[in-house]
Amino acid sequence: MPVLDREPSKESGGGDGLPKLPLPTLKDTLEMYLRCMKHLLTEEQFDQTQNTVKQFGAPGGVGELLQSKLMERRENKANWVYHYWLNDMYLNNRLALPVNSSPAMVFPQQNFKAPIDSLRFAAHLISGVLEYKTLLDARALPVDYARGQLAGTPLCMEQYYRLFTSYRLPGPERDTLVAQESSVMPEPEHIIVACKNQFFVMDVVINFRRLNERDLLTQLEKIVKMAESEEERLPPIGLLTSDGRTEWAESRSVLMRESTNRDSLDMIERCLCLVCLDDASGPELSESTRAMLMLHGGGVAKNGGNRWYDKPMQFVVGADGCCGVVCEHSPFEGIVLVQCTEYLLKYMIGSPSKLVRAASVSELPAPRRLRWKCTPEVHKLLTSSADKLQRLVRNLDMNVHKFYDYGKEFIKKQKMSPDAYIQVALQLAFYRCHGRLVSTYESASIRRFQEGRVDNIRSATPEALAFVKAMTDGKLSTSDTEKMEMLRGAINVQTKYTILAITGMAIDNHLLGLREIAHEMKIEKPGLFKDEAYLISNQFILSTSQVPTTVEMFCCYGPVVPNGYGACYNPQSDHIIFSVSSFRESPQTCSAEFVKSLVQGLLDLRDLCSKCNSGSKPTEQRKAQTLDTHTQTETNWQNKTPQRQSDSTKNQQTVPQVLVKTPDQTNVEAQTQTSSQGEALKNGSKS
Repeated sequence: MPVLDREPSKESGGGDGLPKLPLPTLKDTLEMYLRCMKHLLTEEQFDQTQNTVKQFGAPGGVGELLQSKLMERRENKANWVYHYWLNDMYLNNRLALPVNSSPAMVFPQQNFKAPIDSLRFAAHLISGVLEYKTLLDARALPVDYARGQLAGTPLCMEQYYRLFTSYRLPGPERDTLVAQESSVMPEPEHIIVACKNQFFVMDVVINFRRLNERDLLTQLEKIVKMAESEEERLPPIGLLTSDGRTEWAESRSVLMRESTNRDSLDMIERCLCLVCLDDASGPELSESTRAMLMLHGGGVAKNGGNRWYDKPMQFVVGADGCCGVVCEHSPFEGIVLVQCTEYLLKYMIGSPSKLVRAASVSELPAPRRLRWKCTPEVHKLLTSSADKLQRLVRNLDMNVHKFYDYGKEFIKKQKMSPDAYIQVALQLAFYRCHGRLVSTYESASIRRFQEGRVDNIRSATPEALAFVKAMTDGKLSTSDTEKMEMLRGAINVQTKYTILAITGMAIDNHLLGLREIAHEMKIEKPGLFKDEAYLISNQFILSTSQVPTTVEMFCCYGPVVPNGYGACYNPQSDHIIFSVSSFRESPQTCSAEFVKSLVQGLLDLRDLCSKCNSGSKPTEQRKAQTLDTHTQTETNWQNKTPQRQSDSTKNQQTVPQVLVKTPDQTNVEAQTQTSSQGEALKNGSKS
């Protein structure tokens, strides 16, 4: 199998005709770096940083040498930063994938009346996956075009082709992103179904025929029956994949000593995707609870072992209607996950379940259970992994809030970018909670370029700081008119930085490239990268991402640092969904307090806008039908008109309960995207 964490060659597909990612000038990046950091540092720290930057950028100095080497690299590679970025953001990161790196999409709560309903839903979903995979295999997916800022540009489609064909292999120091290519005699395509912590191989192509929905349902019923057999039950090996990456790499090498285990690992690593049939998780299924269950499965006592975190796509179908997708983030960004998921949910609405068809004439071969040989050493490793996952489960503090006072229509009537406006509101919320601003990550798509992934929009701007201070100083010295001017100033600067980022001219990827090429050249690490300010600049205490959808669902992810917040938002025409995460072990953070400050800030911003721009009342928004979608990226699907679910809809078990919003050429205001991980989750930390 070829390995994807090598630099793409000049010839790689998907970027046909797209320009190469530009390389900003050294002078521009160093100046912008100082501007981004000055107000986040003490005077003493900033003086030190200014001197370090001056030395780094001096004529004939190390910065110029490294820049010239990056220019050569740009000539020779399809994308000069891709390899550096992939390693830094994901593959070098040693943290466990659940919560820390893997984002989840949470579907609307499904109303399964009987156990068979959840299997029908799963069969219908798998049918949609096979349909989508057919489009991918034929390279027939329509090209995405940017919307909003600089609309109309075609975007690189390469990430889509990794949805069902890649695998993140753990390594002792760095993971490997592996791509499958069909061999001369491809095995029947299969998915892995997880049920009661057991793994089953389910072929979806038998005798060159794709299984229909009735066959898929029959096979799923067989799997559930097999999983219920107590005497056959094996330990929950999937728990090992929830551990830190170095620990999992070590556990995997222990498993690999046995040929039975090698065969099972091979089947999992080559499957299309996982479908996780989860047991019910208890009575209380609020949105926040469902988000947490989607991220970590509820730990060993619930469905935490019913996962295999190295696979890019794990579709979760809970017996209690808690459904969604967990994704391994290294092969693709959030927008690709959204487009794929929306296709599947719309497929399920638009093509009624085809379960009326008679069962196949020929008897289908039974799905097979994957076997594991577990030595006492493996049992010990499982106990250790289970304990660590349990700690993660206890630690995650998730708060999903639907803000119904207004949505992006109101913001657009103020002639402001909804994405920039929400970013300023997030800065205000953080300042209210903590009395300062911190390095902030907002992922920005750079898919306008060959093999483009993301760069970072640094939202904690000096203008945002001036505005949030004016809003919170308690004095009456600043008039509303002045505050409004400051708000517009902060939003304008945020919008300009967004445009810089999506056109490849932001600073994070450039600084990373300079650091990595110095390492490759075996030069002593330049002072710039040892300076305290550089470390502070990469501690993304606030990791944010806009992940808009046209179907009713939302994205969530964890913080990328122990004392940080993950803040994902989905702006709709008349409301905004926020998923805010933090860790309970940090005494400094609290998701509920952050959400409370965020709501207060959004109401304060509305009141300020309404006072200063009379005539735009938020109540008018409710009536507005237009939908502007997105920020990160950018495609029109055929959408249906919005509707609240009626009771009759709820009773149709084979149709997923989803709301689809009205279409419209929407302005994507800030091509941002989903960040998850080293955002250092990144997406830098997260995405």
